[in-house]
Amino acid sequence: MADLIREILEATTFRQQDIDAVLDTSKVSWINFDPELGYVPRDVVLRDGQDFAQTTYTHEKAGNRRVINFAERPCRINTYGDSYTQSQQVSDDETWQERLAAHFGEPIRNFGIGGHSILTAVHRAMRHEVTEVSAEYIVLGIFGDDHVRNLDASRWIRTQYSERDRPREKAWPQHGLPWVHLRYDLAKNKFVECPGACKTPDDLRRLCDPEHFYKTFKDDQIVRLYSMEVGGEARFDDLEKTAEALGIKVDLRDPAKRAAEAHRLRMEYGMKSTMHILDGFLPWLKQHNKKPIILLSYGPMMIRDHLKGLPLPDQPLRDYLAGKGIKPIDILEKHLADYQAFKVIPGEYVQRYFITPREAAVFGHYSPLGNLFFAMAIKDELVAHLDPKPPAYR
Repeated sequence: MADLIREILEATTFRQQDIDAVLDTSKVSWINFDPELGYVPRDVVLRDGQDFAQTTYTHEKAGNRRVINFAERPCRINTYGDSYTQSQQVSDDETWQERLAAHFGEPIRNFGIGGHSILTAVHRAMRHEVTEVSAEYIVLGIFGDDHVRNLDASRWIRTQYSERDRPREKAWPQHGLPWVHLRYDLAKNKFVECPGACKTPDDLRRLCDPEHFYKTFKDDQIVRLYSMEVGGEARFDDLEKTAEALGIKVDLRDPAKRAAEAHRLRMEYGMKSTMHILDGFLPWLKQHNKKPIILLSYGPMMIRDHLKGLPLPDQPLRDYLAGKGIKPIDILEKHLADYQAFKVIPGEYVQRYFITPREAAVFGHYSPLGNLFFAMAIKDELVAHLDPKPPAYR
């Protein structure tokens, strides 16, 4: 039962050379360690762009990506989220924020960072929105994979097990470090926040020891659930009770169904966790006199599936937002309208706008052309939120 869990954890134990690059600022890394958020961005040049070009990532003192257009003017829009908010795989002046800022005539700050969850994005927003870089309008980017990241004690375990045989001679771009995450507490009958496993850099270094890494995560609920997804067995009594408490019908007892059911449970569990986060974050924004804007973004595979007419995987979130009276800015509908102007199949369509994953990227991201499309696709709805209108629209 525990053999596959041990195999997963031994295969994904942090390597010393990779952690050294994170903790030693004289070495090349795209992140710095953060005990609460796992990691925050660092200035770096990566060969992860279109046509294998180098891309430049630079950041200001507060940690946001460098503001280029109209940086001298007051900023009233801050954006938070994962790599689709960060505009990973393009350089500073090619992000959708900078394309919009150039068009609007006012700056937009970019606090996105690749790999983060909705929970860490919200924690980062609550950290910065009480400082001198706070803004009136808070854009929260929600990507299709973010929901399950809320539950990960270390996302690295899930993303890297499938990549375990990939050659890695040099230091590998690290992400998914232990961070604040959510669990449903059966005794308290509610979601609770759990701190990350590493309070200090030395705690992180100790996770380079395979046995310590195994002992740290072997009983973790999501590690057990993931091990069932990839064909293993694990204790699931608490997972059954959690599913029941959340109103999720699942069958983990049938070996023939277990892998698919474990995956479905993790997806739905993650979606419930996002709703819990928003239940707390939206009132917090109102209390601080800030106006939320929810931005739904998706990767090329999800866009392709939508163009084929497949069901939306995040329909529960959409229903939740509708119940709150919130109309999100939805990039899927923008892509659908754009796609109908072409005579190509869905797979050929998404290749127009996306780059395949490289370096630190786990998913493919928008190319410079894709970020321009994204900016122009969401501009009208974003303008409608703003009062007064951007300088270009006054």
